[in-house]
Amino acid sequence: MADLNALVDQLSELTVLEAAELSKLLEEKWGVSAAAAVAAAPAAGGGAAAPAAEEQTEFDVILTGDGGKKINVIKEVRAITGLGLTEAKALVEGAPKAVKEGVSKDDAAKIKAQLEGAGATVEVK
Repeated sequence: MADLNALVDQLSELTVLEAAELSKLLEEKWGVSAAAAVAAAPAAGGGAAAPAAEEQTEFDVILTGDGGKKINVIKEVRAITGLGLTEAKALVEGAPKAVKEGVSKDDAAKIKAQLEGAGATVEVK
C-alpha cells in the first residue's frame, strides 16, 4: 500500500495546471468523470441532506380575522405593508388573506405580534 501522507504531500506541491492534467489522466484511466463523482456525493449522504432541505425558510403571514377591532387592524396592516387605506381595508375585510409572503421566521413572528397586538387573529404558514 502506498504511503498516503507522502502522496498527499506530492499532490499538494502540484500547480493548478498539473492538478488539472492529473484529473484528466485519472478520468481516462479509470473511465469516470470528476463531475459524476461530485454529483454522486450528495446522493450518498441523502439521509442527512433531506431533512435540511425540508426545513422551511420562508413564511407567509395570514390574517384570519380582525378580532372585532377592524380599524386598529387596518392601521397595523397599512404600517406593515405600506398599502393605502382602501387596499388595507379590503385586505382586512377579505380575511383570510396573506399580509406578507416569503418572509423570514423572525420577520413573520414580528408581524404576527404586531397584528395580534392590534386585536387580529393571525396564522404563520
